[in-house]
Amino acid sequence: MDAELLPDDAVVDLQAEFEASQVDEVMAKLDRELVGLKPVKTRIREIAALLLVDRLRRKFGISADTPTLHMNFTGNPGTGKTTVALRMAEILHRLGYVREGHVVSVTRDDLVGQYVGHTAPKTREVIKRAMGGVLFIDEAYYLYKPENERDYGQESIEILLQCMETNRDDLVVILAGYKDKMDRFFLSNPGMRSRIAHHIDFPDYRPDELESIAELMLAEQNYRLSPSAAGALSEYIPLRMSLPHFSNARSIRNALDRARLRQANRLFSQRGRHLTRLDLITIEEADIRGSRIFVEGKLEGEPEKLELA
Repeated sequence: MDAELLPDDAVVDLQAEFEASQVDEVMAKLDRELVGLKPVKTRIREIAALLLVDRLRRKFGISADTPTLHMNFTGNPGTGKTTVALRMAEILHRLGYVREGHVVSVTRDDLVGQYVGHTAPKTREVIKRAMGGVLFIDEAYYLYKPENERDYGQESIEILLQCMETNRDDLVVILAGYKDKMDRFFLSNPGMRSRIAHHIDFPDYRPDELESIAELMLAEQNYRLSPSAAGALSEYIPLRMSLPHFSNARSIRNALDRARLRQANRLFSQRGRHLTRLDLITIEEADIRGSRIFVEGKLEGEPEKLELA
């Protein structure tokens, strides 16, 4: 191993190393996949720079502890946390910090058992599957339920803490959830906070960003908005944002799925006419304005009904 070390007077081309790692391809992919989120993307680039420099230091035999890479992603639903976790795993793999670069995404139910002796094997099995990659724990605050004396979440937390410390050169844990709930979780679990090096907050999307997201989502499915439909969507988005249970890009996806359904029914009702390719790919204004947000005004009702708006 020592024979592979560079001599002290050697020089390295940082740009060439960066290009060889292909991390720039991952960042470009992230830019294509996610609109906005500039602070998040900046932080991911900073972490990538840290890891690249650390790799170069090792080539010279400059010793240092392996950087602590466990992370905490906070923000509302639909802000891209899962997508960023996937790209982070890819970066870690390309820079040699994890062997495989896969992501195992879990929630409390995957980690915590219902009876004595059930939690430890469940948690260890999940960790085993995640080794060599990233373990993404969504709504991680649900692991800790102090109001329930018979809850086994604390047992899972203790196993995770041990693994995060002893296997940090082969596993990165990313916790995710609402910021206020994650803050309370860390107050109750200082050992977990001490093992998290990177806290990244995902902001809500602005209306104009959600419009761009909608266009990307439609393009992926080979649809387009007519000019009047685009105008209707611009009106729809602020109205939907003002309602309860808004989930950023997730709510926009649900709205577009409903618009596609209305488009299909509109075309089917005109089945006596011949259709062109343009007919089949175009979402018209009526398909957007058919939402109950426009028909009934501000909605009252259950969350699942709101998502059908």
